[in-house]
Amino acid sequence: MSRTETEQLVERYFTCFNAGDREGMVSCLSPDVRHDVNEGGSRIGHDRFRAFMQHMDRCYRETLTGITVMSNGDGSRAAAEFVVNGEYIATDAGLPEALGQRYVLPGGTFLEVKAGQITRLTTYYNLKQWIGLVSA
Repeated sequence: MSRTETEQLVERYFTCFNAGDREGMVSCLSPDVRHDVNEGGSRIGHDRFRAFMQHMDRCYRETLTGITVMSNGDGSRAAAEFVVNGEYIATDAGLPEALGQRYVLPGGTFLEVKAGQITRLTTYYNLKQWIGLVSA
């Protein structure tokens, strides 16, 4: 894939995220995608990704803004920086109680791409900062 095609793929993935189109997100992923979760382990495959997104949709309502996508010269790797605008709608295990708190914090995702599909997603944000925002 070219650098431009990779960036378009990543942009499509995040457009689907913001639209709540989870199957559109999955269509951007390879069947054996490795999804590295912030402060957590790796999940492999579409089924594990879907389960993660169902959990996230139950606990959080999020939109990403200010998305900036970058990629390397051959399009095999990309990164996206963004701002997470969210609402904490159901208590997530081991985290503060959800009371509809709103939050805004920076985040980023690193991606690997092969044959027109995302093969790895690694997402980062500052969990301590998020806890402070929803605990205030």
